[in-house]
Amino acid sequence: MASLHGQRVVRQEDRALLTRGGTYVADVADPLLDGAAHVTFVRSTMAHARITGIDVEGVRTAPGVVGVFTAADLGLGFAPMAVPVLPPAMARPWLAGEVVRFVGEPIVVILTERRDQGEDAAEQAIIDYEPLPVVAHPEDARNDEVLLFPDHGSNTAAVFGDEGDASEFADCEVVVRERLVNQRVAVAPLEVRSTAAAVGADGRLNVWMSTQAPQSARHAITRAFGWELDSVRLIAPDVGGGFGAKIGPYPEEMLVAWLVRHLGRPLRWLETRSENMVAMGHGRGQIQHITIGGGRDGVVLAYRLDILQDSGAYPSMGAFLPYMTRVMAAGVYAIPNVACHATSVVTNTMTTVAYRGAGRPEATAAIERAMDLFAAEIGMSPAEVRRRNLIDVASFPHTTPTGAVYDIGDYRRALDLVLDAAGYDELLAEQASRRASGAVRQIGIGLALYVEITAGPTAGKESARVEIRPDGRAMVFTGTSPHGQGHETSWAMIASDVLGIGLDDIEVIHGDTDLVPRGMGTMGSRSLQLGGSAVLEASEQVLDLARRVAAELLGVGVDDVVLDHDAGVFRQAHDAVGGASVSWQQVAVAAAGEGGSLAAGADFQASTPTYPFGAHVAVVELDSETGLVTLDRFIAVDDAGRVLNPLIAEGQRHGGIAQGAAQALCEEMVYDDDANPLTTTFADYTFISACELPSFELVAMETPTPVNPLGAKGVGESGTIGSTPAVQNAVVDALSPWGVRHLDMPATPQRVWRAIAAGHDLSSRQGT
Repeated sequence: MASLHGQRVVRQEDRALLTRGGTYVADVADPLLDGAAHVTFVRSTMAHARITGIDVEGVRTAPGVVGVFTAADLGLGFAPMAVPVLPPAMARPWLAGEVVRFVGEPIVVILTERRDQGEDAAEQAIIDYEPLPVVAHPEDARNDEVLLFPDHGSNTAAVFGDEGDASEFADCEVVVRERLVNQRVAVAPLEVRSTAAAVGADGRLNVWMSTQAPQSARHAITRAFGWELDSVRLIAPDVGGGFGAKIGPYPEEMLVAWLVRHLGRPLRWLETRSENMVAMGHGRGQIQHITIGGGRDGVVLAYRLDILQDSGAYPSMGAFLPYMTRVMAAGVYAIPNVACHATSVVTNTMTTVAYRGAGRPEATAAIERAMDLFAAEIGMSPAEVRRRNLIDVASFPHTTPTGAVYDIGDYRRALDLVLDAAGYDELLAEQASRRASGAVRQIGIGLALYVEITAGPTAGKESARVEIRPDGRAMVFTGTSPHGQGHETSWAMIASDVLGIGLDDIEVIHGDTDLVPRGMGTMGSRSLQLGGSAVLEASEQVLDLARRVAAELLGVGVDDVVLDHDAGVFRQAHDAVGGASVSWQQVAVAAAGEGGSLAAGADFQASTPTYPFGAHVAVVELDSETGLVTLDRFIAVDDAGRVLNPLIAEGQRHGGIAQGAAQALCEEMVYDDDANPLTTTFADYTFISACELPSFELVAMETPTPVNPLGAKGVGESGTIGSTPAVQNAVVDALSPWGVRHLDMPATPQRVWRAIAAGHDLSSRQGT
């Protein structure tokens, strides 16, 4: 049987999704949930205010209401901090009882017989507020004139790096500075947050949750309330998108579990889209100041990145992510002097969390804009400036000035491949022709290179267990928890390659803590290199066990037994086909008869993270009369080490590129100066669709890593990391004839049109 590794195997899990459809938390029909009441939260309409009164008497008498709780009723205090090193004084209450700090913060929880009754009952809640001064913007938060947490004495939640000085730029002929905004975005999974819970006949709490990490969620719930770990079973059914924001869990989700244990009645919670937009964690939210310096020969000598991170009202993972931005600040470049300083501050907005790439896209966006700005200043091609500063292939493993140790890479080859595939010289010629003719529709060409960290310092290890059933079929238990990544197919491919059992006879089990009690879940592009390697090791251990049993059945020594992968049977070494053999079923039955089983578990932990890399080219067309930018072409080289299944890897690249392009072109979570959210539905939050995107041109490149036995690096976030600056650079390039040096994201028609208008106005004034 030929190896499946590297083959384009169609995803096995898609059959059910395309026929019967997925089973999401809202679809779960377990008998334990019969008669479940529905949870509704009354949320703050003020961004910052003292609560002077909560009147829920009208709620209690509303139709269908079976329970009403305020902070005083719960008596629970504060939810645990997602990152323990953050200031305890900034902890979030389970329900706001004294002060609200963002629009959408929960104040009252209502239980009703039907879901629609909760929406009606919430209208009867009367909350009295005493408005407090609002801090809507991180630059205002930093001055500490208005404190969100007076007991802490500052709005600063975390600081990373050192202040440094300007001495590293003393020998630079050219120094360029710019302020960049990596805007706040809504994660917007198509399945909103959802939780259901019920107590079983054994007294244990069963929780169904839309989560990326069921084992971690179970740990969080039990730790928060002081329960025994085994008293909770957590199940993640099909999950309709996570993107980092469902690593969680959130206070609302944990409260559902507490209320069920407290009341003894099953409950369901399904938030609305508007709730999701304002009360689920947001992504990005950095203001960056870059300084880049070097010679007119194109060699960069120094680079500095100063970050102001918007943590939102209650600091969580987002406050910590500048650490990852700092680690990856140097990008793919051999810059001798690199410094980065970051400050995370709180504002009266929703908390920021991990979002596809989690700190690494922000680093790439900054350095890639810096390289374009530097190239423009010295009058050199952006491609040539990059080429002159790339880390040499001979220097790996390479340690950067910020402490990252890149495992392996060939950045020059990635650059050459993408430029060749794009027809870069031909694009430049077309651009020159359009500019010379004064065409209304101009084109912009954007280039970006990236390197990112996957299975990073907090990724931990991953577990797997492989078991052969008496009928000869294999079961793979994995601690990863897929939500679109194709793990069921990928893990079956790995097991099949080792065991010689067909894909249709391998079942992959995940997302249930009773069946898989240990695991980290799916985030940080960690799954294949850690979870897949664990499956590989467990499969190899099962094979060793099976060979011992087969040796007894065949009456030969263990060393004389081989697995015939094509036939799926064990034979004596050098036996001709047709000689004595035993099947997996026979071996499994024999093992069971001896009181054992053909099963083995493995925990895989890599010695270091891995560092995928790539190069992207974006081509945009700009309508100079309307400001409309259209993404015409996108060419990508993404090197994620050795690729297990190109079909699945390409799907991950497609999704990542789409999300990155969306941030560059249209997506932005907007608050006004009073911290009122203005983009609360898909009617006003410009969520990208396939209609706004071209067919992506994907170029293959594989540089296997020595860090794990599969040679694999992560690929789930890479597309997001390279595409955003590539598209942004293309937009700025298209605007350069109007003297535009930089344009912050997103490149909406209004923002682009204003930049053109300002350029026309500047030309007019300079002409006179």
